[in-house]
Amino acid sequence: MELKLRKIGNSYGVLLPAEVLKALNVEAGSRLTLLPNDKGYQLSVEDSEFEEQMRAARSLMTRYNRTLRELAK
Repeated sequence: MELKLRKIGNSYGVLLPAEVLKALNVEAGSRLTLLPNDKGYQLSVEDSEFEEQMRAARSLMTRYNRTLRELAK
């Protein structure tokens, strides 16, 4: 599938066809993640459960920073 890069205000964007939006099960305002892989890039839907777990982990790492440094020695 070929997509065209378009100028949108002071930025650039790619319009996704309706079939891609349906396959990803997303709508306007949904958050997507673009990650590099060995063939280029992969577009996927943000996993809200994973993001919540990462927020909790970052909070704990900040809170117990000194303890974690000692354990890492």
